[in-house]
Order: sequence, then C-alpha cells, then structure tokens
Amino acid sequence: MEKENRKRVGIMGGTFDPIHHAHIALAECAKAQLSLDEVWFMPAGDPYLKHSRKVSPAADRAAMTALAIEGHPGFRLSRLEMERSGETYTSETLTILHARYPDVHFYFIVGSDSLYQLERWHAPETILRLATLVAAEREYADRPRSFGAQVRYLEECYGADVAVLPFEEMDISSTEIRARAARGEDITALVPAAVAAYIEAHQLYR
Repeated sequence: MEKENRKRVGIMGGTFDPIHHAHIALAECAKAQLSLDEVWFMPAGDPYLKHSRKVSPAADRAAMTALAIEGHPGFRLSRLEMERSGETYTSETLTILHARYPDVHFYFIVGSDSLYQLERWHAPETILRLATLVAAEREYADRPRSFGAQVRYLEECYGADVAVLPFEEMDISSTEIRARAARGEDITALVPAAVAAYIEAHQLYR
C-alpha cells in the first residue's frame, strides 16, 4: 500500500523522565505539519543509551506521559517498549510495529540532535527503512556538517525519507527538571501541571 493511502502515525519515543512541554509541542507540530492521524508516545523500557544514570521506574514514566497527553486529540500512550524484557532498540520496535500494523506508515519523531547521533543507534538502516524520520531544523556550530547536509547524507547513504519541521526547539531538558525537583524548586513552567503534581506527590527525583 502506498504511503499516501495508509494511516499516518507518529512515534514519539524517549525516556520521558519526565515528559515536558517541549515533547508535547514537538508532537503537536509534527501532527499538524505532516497531517498525522495519531501520535503514539512510547516510553522506553530499558533504554540502553541511558546506563550512565538511574532511570525512574517505567510505571512512573508511563503515568506521567498519560497525564501529559490527556486532552490532546490523537495522542496515545503505547506501552510496547515497556512490555518487552531486556534492552529495547528502536529498530526492533519498528519491526514489531510493521508486523502488527501493516496498513500504517510510521513517522519517527526525534529531536534535532538525534539526526546526528542516529548512526550510533542499533541498526540505523532498519530505522530509516521502516519509518520516515522527522526532525526539527536546528544548526549546530560544533557539528561535522550543517543540518541540511546531514539530511542529505542520510538520504544518500541510507535512502532515508526525512521530513524537516519548522519548529523552534524549546530550551527545556529533563536533566534540568530532575535537578530542580531534587532541590524542591518549582517546575510548573517546564512540565504540564498534572505531571508536576505527580512528581511532587510521589517525591520523584528527591
């Protein structure tokens, strides 16, 4: 089935420890710009690239994600990666999704940093074969090539289908949110109110 005739689903993967306003804004931008039918938020189970720090329990990260996307039409929580045992890889996740939903074209939404880091991921050629890669354009002075050149590189070397979003990334990081929460500081400007309340009620990051 041609891409144009299939259901269009965006995948927002990540640790979501915690999920914050920038995650939601990027998903909203992708949904609008690419006419996506749905966006599935997929908290990682055992994110192998995060072994340098302790990650909050999957149940807490899923609960915060569910609270954050409530009231956003077309946003869904997927527990696929959390339900799998061991380390989870995007390439394997997309392979499973293609087998389960052959009538869906997937759009894998990433931050602009990931456009440069993708070759470090497990089986990047599989990721780029099974999904359209979606990223916000952002230039970096210390990168080996410009954003546009990186897009062309992935297209030429991997046959990637890359969609570039007109989205100005927000200067919000989960690392800073965790640090502020640990100090007992107000984080309501950085995360949805329900997420802030959950973090406080469960004393996360303390």
